[in-house]
Amino acid sequence: MGRPARPSSDSPRSTGPAGTASRQRHVEQPARRGFFVNRSEMITVEGVTKRYGEVLAVDDVTFEVERGEVVGFLGPNGAGKSTTMKMITGTLQPDEGVIRFDGASIADDLTAAKRRVGYLPEANPLYDEMLVSEYLEYVAELRGLSADQTRSGVSDAVDETDIGEVFYRPIGECSKGYRQRIGLAGAILHKPEVLVLDEPTEGLDPNQRVEIRRLVGSLGRERTVLLSTHVMQEVEATCSRLVILSRGRLAAEGGVQELIANRSGGVRYIVEAVGEGVAPGLAALPGVSGHSSEERDGRVRVELQAADGSELRPEIYALARDRGWTLWELHLEKASLEQLFRSLTVEGDR
Repeated sequence: MGRPARPSSDSPRSTGPAGTASRQRHVEQPARRGFFVNRSEMITVEGVTKRYGEVLAVDDVTFEVERGEVVGFLGPNGAGKSTTMKMITGTLQPDEGVIRFDGASIADDLTAAKRRVGYLPEANPLYDEMLVSEYLEYVAELRGLSADQTRSGVSDAVDETDIGEVFYRPIGECSKGYRQRIGLAGAILHKPEVLVLDEPTEGLDPNQRVEIRRLVGSLGRERTVLLSTHVMQEVEATCSRLVILSRGRLAAEGGVQELIANRSGGVRYIVEAVGEGVAPGLAALPGVSGHSSEERDGRVRVELQAADGSELRPEIYALARDRGWTLWELHLEKASLEQLFRSLTVEGDR
């Protein structure tokens, strides 16, 4: 996207972003004092605990996020996600444990650590009376950026979030989708290495969700991203790894597909048939680890679990043929991220 169009003479004036015709994207940050950039772990959370009075919000949580990863940070409401993210961004201090960037504790130089992080909280803090351009310049001022850094940062952020169309518009006149993009632009204009996003698609319609999902995926190409969301499709579309909390404790950590395959109880088959002994016959097949059944309109509907992922459809079809059953339905349901989430967090869900 090129430079946003200048407003007419009767429009509010503001300093716009610089042109972008030959600019390279920011890929590497220079080494910062007190940090070691040759490590693969960008974020290390080690034994972190946080209490609010008598309430134990985060309980001895440990996980790592490698440089350049987009990690889904999941858990039911009240699991401790927002508290953990605030500690990673340096806005809260842990009661116990340590948080490291590139192996160095952020507590050693909290100001320097905060410069490396962009944060979009769930309640996107925007000023409706400001123009978008004014808001981004204000964020740059709060970040302590120089005039040159502000021009470059705002220009890059406008390009990456595609908000040029509303750059000179009051924030209060922007749609919810644009408001989220504006918040993201404010979070990345200082070129952070780490981006922490708390429910970035909350309250958006399906089309806006898809747009923000694509944007997050794009932003993650050059940054380490920690994404908190309740929308499983977003996680599957954008994240390579998961960190799941439940009741303030770590419930699971690992690759998305790896966790689904290893922790969700294998695959499930749905069979609907008419005949004698349908349920017990199917339950006796080799590879079946469990089953349930019910009758519907004279048919028997059976759900079969195969814990080791066995392919049972040829055996089911052969059994139905041999016993003369009328087979109305036979399909395989692979384990889903939603099933994994529920299996790990149902006790802590409110």
